[in-house]
Amino acid sequence: MFLILASFGMTTGFILLYIFAFFALIQLFYFLFFFIRVPLFKNKSSKKTEVNKPISIIVCALNEEANLRKNLPSLLSQNYFRNGVPYFEVLVVNDNSEDNTFYLLNEMKEEYKHLHVLHLTQSAKLIPGKKFALSMGIKSAKYEHLLLTDADCVPATSEWLSKMASHFSDEKNIVLGYGAYNKYPGMLNKKIRFETIHSAMQFFSFALAKIPYMGVGRNLAYTRTLFVNNKGFASHHHIASGDDDLFINQVANNKNVTVELSEESFTYSMPKKNKRDWDFQKRRHLGTGKFYKFKHKILLGFYAMTQLLFFVSFIASLFFIENLVFAIPIFLAREIVMYYVYFGTCKKLKENDLIPYIFLFDFWLIFYHYKNFKTITIKTHQHWK
Repeated sequence: MFLILASFGMTTGFILLYIFAFFALIQLFYFLFFFIRVPLFKNKSSKKTEVNKPISIIVCALNEEANLRKNLPSLLSQNYFRNGVPYFEVLVVNDNSEDNTFYLLNEMKEEYKHLHVLHLTQSAKLIPGKKFALSMGIKSAKYEHLLLTDADCVPATSEWLSKMASHFSDEKNIVLGYGAYNKYPGMLNKKIRFETIHSAMQFFSFALAKIPYMGVGRNLAYTRTLFVNNKGFASHHHIASGDDDLFINQVANNKNVTVELSEESFTYSMPKKNKRDWDFQKRRHLGTGKFYKFKHKILLGFYAMTQLLFFVSFIASLFFIENLVFAIPIFLAREIVMYYVYFGTCKKLKENDLIPYIFLFDFWLIFYHYKNFKTITIKTHQHWK
């Protein structure tokens, strides 16, 4: 009997070890096939980009007087000239603002001739969020090539526009850029920025692997023809979010997307200052994931699931002493590769202060994904205000 039990214990131990090894291999595959593409990505030459196409920068604003006063001059001062004059416009869509946005924009128009303003005085019923405002902005834009950002965003440099615009070609009509958050003391700010680079690492690496699935509206470019030919936001106009990621998920393919990861091309915006506001923001953003194409949901969900099961199966396998000699090296292999990829991503995205927290936040992501599981997976038609 004891021999039988011992034999059963040995079999169970090895089964657990094989399961753990399987999840570890899946995790290593994601890091070494997908995510490593971001730190290894080579940016274009730093030489001055040729200005060969006019660009419309579009900003939607709802009661954003303070942000526009602070950030709009940076958009209007981009180094993008042809024959000595700006070869771009900044189009601000004033979406029924109730503050002094109307007067501020009219005042700034006197100083900046390439600033154009569209004042909306009514909203579209059953179209929550900024999709109606953005659609009107795209329709009113002067030029074919569009660069989108938010009123609370500021470009890292005056070369932001030229860096993003340089990728447009006959084949490439979507450019994905990085939208970072400003750094402040405190653990919440670090969590927000780590979750941001984690998301960026995913969507940039998938795009580089010819499986694009999203972009962020803080720093995103595409053509008006692409928007019009795909009927804009018609397929998801009832969802408050998704003017960036759902649209890209709908129209992107393995040929028409490129990425820009030079530091000069980043935008920076203000992060939430308290956990409640950030949780609300993330529930709204993550709620669009359930509407992604099936293959994207499988790829993203499988990574999150195997990350959890990697740690669970590792702990379970440690209950069998004979597994230690195999389980610990396998665990360390995944952790070392994970750290290397995140280390390179933090360097690439200029988030170096997060490097000491890589192991901690990688483990924290398990609880983050679990907490938001319902938001990500269950379809609702909630209208956000």
